[in-house]
Amino acid sequence: MKMNRILLKLSGEALAGDKKTGFDDETVCEVAEQIKKVVDKGIQVSIVIGGGNFWRGRTSEHMERVKADQIGMLATVMNCMYTADALRRQGIKSHIMTPFMCGSMTELFNKDKAIEYLEQGEVCFFAGGTGHPYFSTDTATVLMAVEVESDAILMAKAIDGVYDSDPKINPDAKKYESLNINEIIDKKLGVMDLAAAVLAMENKMPLLLFGLNEKDSIIKTVSGEFTGTMVKCE
Repeated sequence: MKMNRILLKLSGEALAGDKKTGFDDETVCEVAEQIKKVVDKGIQVSIVIGGGNFWRGRTSEHMERVKADQIGMLATVMNCMYTADALRRQGIKSHIMTPFMCGSMTELFNKDKAIEYLEQGEVCFFAGGTGHPYFSTDTATVLMAVEVESDAILMAKAIDGVYDSDPKINPDAKKYESLNINEIIDKKLGVMDLAAAVLAMENKMPLLLFGLNEKDSIIKTVSGEFTGTMVKCE
């Protein structure tokens, strides 16, 4: 698959490393180094980061869902700010775009401006989800990838692909090398939420899922050494 413009989805937990919460500077710096190498290859990169290393609003039993989701949106802004600074230290200029005003820390999302940044070799972070509750960062990921006309979504996870059951529980779990988005929906494999899966299917947006913890996994994925699971949306 030829990739000139990608959207990289990172889980918030991935930024926490073994600490499981907050930031692990060594992990974030290693991710930033990989992103720099990808940009140096001439590939345009935009990024969405989840907020799970700070907040899991959907698990809150005592808070209104709207407010819980809004806190989650702000968690993604913090993650993007931290990772953007790690990129700055690598000499990569980046921009954090949000669907709502966030003082001087971010700028409002604008498709034309985002594509202009990408074409200049700069990285765009899309923080704040969709700006609305009840939509996950998976949905925001697919939406942003479609809007900025990405060639593919790279989903870096704690697990190295899609399995037919949880490999942490079932040692005989089977890993899929490839599958169709319809199978994810029909088999409820839990790769992403239904809204995101349907949006990817309708817009024929391919997804490559892989383990972030594998050495140079981002670089390998864009260089044709992919060992995760390819999700086709044909």
